[in-house]
Amino acid sequence: MNNERIVNANSKASDSPLGDVGSAPAESASGERRIRVAVVFGGQSSEHEISCLSAASVMSVLDPTRYDVIPIGIDRGGMWSLQPVLAAGSQGKLPEVTAGGEEVLPVRSATAPTALLSAVDVVFPVLHGPFGEDGTIQGLLELAGVPYVGSGVLASAAAMNKAHCKALLSAHGVRVVPWFAFHHRQWLQAPGAIAGRAAELMWPVFVKPARAGSSVGISKVASGEQFATAVEQALQHDPHVLVEAAVLNAREIEVGVLTGSDGSAQASVPAEIVVREGHEFYDYEAKYLDDAADLIVPAALPSDVTADVRRLACEVFEILGCEGLARVDFFVLPDGSALVNEVNTMPGFTSISLFPQMWQASGVSYSMLVDHLVRWHLPMARDMTLQVVALLGYQLAQ
Repeated sequence: MNNERIVNANSKASDSPLGDVGSAPAESASGERRIRVAVVFGGQSSEHEISCLSAASVMSVLDPTRYDVIPIGIDRGGMWSLQPVLAAGSQGKLPEVTAGGEEVLPVRSATAPTALLSAVDVVFPVLHGPFGEDGTIQGLLELAGVPYVGSGVLASAAAMNKAHCKALLSAHGVRVVPWFAFHHRQWLQAPGAIAGRAAELMWPVFVKPARAGSSVGISKVASGEQFATAVEQALQHDPHVLVEAAVLNAREIEVGVLTGSDGSAQASVPAEIVVREGHEFYDYEAKYLDDAADLIVPAALPSDVTADVRRLACEVFEILGCEGLARVDFFVLPDGSALVNEVNTMPGFTSISLFPQMWQASGVSYSMLVDHLVRWHLPMARDMTLQVVALLGYQLAQ
């Protein structure tokens, strides 16, 4: 489980920046039934367990008097099934989607055997990493005609591919960490030339899978002798590899962004990640397994730097065409200037994850945050239905 320590600096806005996010959602035409929310979690990425943790937290705060929650898990093999409500996992063991649930049909079908199909109002895809926040499930839901929480196909795919994200932001004049990317076939053809380009960035560099999350497959490389091993490790997760210059003496700052009630991008207070001794950077173990980082909310930044990273986070959100939510990660240099590191369109969403903590410090509680995200996507759901669940003996219609 996530053992990061949260340091709350007791900064809380008196009014919610999202408007009245705590009011009741619009009723259905009959004025009787609850809003049906399909929460999808698990998935085939290396962030499977983190998705389960996030989904458990989301489902725990969806008010059962207002929402009819349908938990849908995707196991590591890609099978969709109804799942019981998740627990946070026992000590030392993270939760996961297991076999045995009733099979779920994710798209419309007139031939599903002995299936009872029912519409949902909105899907909350609490999926992290590939096959979750990379545009794939978003495309499936678009084809199926169902509204969903979060960014669309293009923004999700662009943010997930760190190389394409940096290229898009650079084209709009946004400063990013110096980088280059290559494909596996290019590595096979000219490994020496690629290693030479890495050396031009000056050691140390970071070698990353271009389309993975939670610091999976990332290596800090101090010299050319370590470079090939780091590339091979990254290639285990993605045929596209990103090489970035290390940003020395920088502070790791993150900002949460939401689509506000008026449709504009709204930024949270920033937070800072401080990795303690024993970890060279904020890797998977530091994030989820070890007590290895302090998360300082809000970050103790000069007021002009705070304003700048909040403004820049909203700008990045708009450039990529994000919707609903995103987390924008920065490196803030000693002179106060900021470089964009990456963008996450479905950040970790447990109640102690940094994204909800930033909004808590901005005046939006975890339950209000989840409620706002579901409600904001409901207008898209008017006159749209999804025959989302196919199963034996489970009647969703009231």
